[in-house]
Amino acid sequence: MRRRTLLSLSALALAGCSALPSKPQRQTMYDFGPDAAAPASATAPARAALILPDVEVSGILETPALLYRLGYEDPNQLRPYAFARWSAPPGQLLRQRLRDVLGRDRPVLDSAAGAALARRGGTPPPVLRVELEEFSQLFESPTASQGVLRLRCTLLDNTSGGERLLAQRNFNVQRPAPSADAPGGVRALAAATDAAAQDIAAWLQQR
Repeated sequence: MRRRTLLSLSALALAGCSALPSKPQRQTMYDFGPDAAAPASATAPARAALILPDVEVSGILETPALLYRLGYEDPNQLRPYAFARWSAPPGQLLRQRLRDVLGRDRPVLDSAAGAALARRGGTPPPVLRVELEEFSQLFESPTASQGVLRLRCTLLDNTSGGERLLAQRNFNVQRPAPSADAPGGVRALAAATDAAAQDIAAWLQQR
């Protein structure tokens, strides 16, 4: 009888342990990783300087949330991953990658540096304004997804009378995710960002 009682108590203890809540998962931070593209040739002619202000974002894109959509269920709902986020808001990461890519063959200034140049009597460089409209992982099915980046670029000339529109273009880039999870979404969005940066650089060269 005593042995049976001990066995029953042991079983209850094990059941109680299994009912305890599991430890919370650790938050994981991501960025785009190093710029893997080859730099421009040292003999390439330097292009005109460019002012690149902060990327304009709104709503949840102002936060470091890593976002996804379930296209097969409710494509209008943006959902944040619970235990994964960007190391900085997407607009900041995008601007840094753009500055890395565009800066290979031209000086890229922030707004403060451009204003300082104008105060010293220099010719203010043109301004590239970037509006980030979509930056999320879209699931077409539970096992397939892609990174979706959508933005608008506006190139403006700095004149004594104010900014004058030179050109504007929308960019919509999608790249497949290698896995249907947060790390896969990060890789897809990083690839989409690199591709968009290259497209923007080529577009500017035509201006």
